[in-house]
Amino acid sequence: MNSNEHSSQFALLGQRRFAPYFWVQFLNAGNDNLFKFPLIILITYQLQLDWLPASQAGLVINALFILPYVLFSATSGQLADKLEKHQLMRFVKSLEIAIMALAAWGYLTTQVPLLLLCVLLMGLHSTLFGPVKYAYLPQQLNERELMGGNGMVEMGTFVAILLGQVLGGLLIAVPEVGARNVAIACLVAALLGRLLAQYIPACPATDPTLKINWNPFTESWRNLRLAREVPVVFRSLLGISWMWFFGAVYLSNFPAFAKEVLHGDAQVATALLVMFSLGIGIGSLLCERLSRHSVEIGLVPVGAIGMTLFSIDLYFASRGLSTKPVLMGLSDFFSHPEHWRVLADLGLLALFTGLYSVPMYALIQLRSQPSHRARIIAANNILNALFMIVSSLLAGVLMGSLGFTIPELFLSVGLANLVVSLYVFVQAPEYLQRFKALLSGQR
Repeated sequence: MNSNEHSSQFALLGQRRFAPYFWVQFLNAGNDNLFKFPLIILITYQLQLDWLPASQAGLVINALFILPYVLFSATSGQLADKLEKHQLMRFVKSLEIAIMALAAWGYLTTQVPLLLLCVLLMGLHSTLFGPVKYAYLPQQLNERELMGGNGMVEMGTFVAILLGQVLGGLLIAVPEVGARNVAIACLVAALLGRLLAQYIPACPATDPTLKINWNPFTESWRNLRLAREVPVVFRSLLGISWMWFFGAVYLSNFPAFAKEVLHGDAQVATALLVMFSLGIGIGSLLCERLSRHSVEIGLVPVGAIGMTLFSIDLYFASRGLSTKPVLMGLSDFFSHPEHWRVLADLGLLALFTGLYSVPMYALIQLRSQPSHRARIIAANNILNALFMIVSSLLAGVLMGSLGFTIPELFLSVGLANLVVSLYVFVQAPEYLQRFKALLSGQR
């Protein structure tokens, strides 16, 4: 592969080995949310369903989407190691067109059970795409490009999630034709993703003789055992899964935080999501420059420190805020100086989360054996899903049974981040060694 080691990570967007893959991944993340978020809005605000209360819509939809990650990630990892990756990605994108066609019919006829089935199928579609998505990069990028490539993917993912949710919310809100608009947009995104997938270059299988084990439970356990063979890789899996636990606490509570703590309307909740997404994106892009074109895991402790510090400051910034008899819109919200501190904390917290996660992804790709790299990434997806499920349950217990406020929940997860990070760093001392080298300016 030809590359300029000193070029910016953005130069990859002009190269066929990366650009089609990047935009396929971008559309994949965007379309997931372009489809799901309007469905949550539809059930919450426009329909009255006896069998699915509005308050439970988001929880049910997200649970259905995550379920395939738990059940089928192990199989997806095997397929990504056994099959040619460019062909597998094209198949997954063709599957997306079929699912979105079914979803379009569901939106046009307001068949909520059919739409919920499509949520499950889109979860399966993303489960199939996950391992091949990350296993593709180390075969196309060299070690000096890997950090930048992962930073671009991480940035693109969160920007796409944001755009998908914002666009989906705007489309579904159009009177009378909102559902039709969402149906068309989702189908167009799927078709465009499949078209771009055709330009992804050949990427051969790393273990074509692999015999598929179709039992998801035994294969999941086997994948975790493979990951444990390289301790620093397994600790990185735990670190990334914790990042999703951490992030899920914030993302799932933005609407309630905006309304109950900041006394803002839905636009304020969207502003929080924008700030968080931009922070993740900026932090992810900074990784390449701060690491000087190498896989620098010394950035992980930097990220962990920032995540904890700004979680703590967000707690103090959220106390004693001014209230009004009606919820504030954006202009009113921004007119209060104390709200800028909240937004700054949230943006910086997200930025350091990007610094925390990108080096771990790159390390997993670099240190895993190529023959079963995708299966280790599948193990990561399984752990991510389980950690997010536990995150939702634990947050519910803390706020429901123990009476935690949302700022107290944010403070708790920030302090827990310090404990979890120290555990990972003690178990994998290489992180702290590289952190010290980074502070001293050594390579």
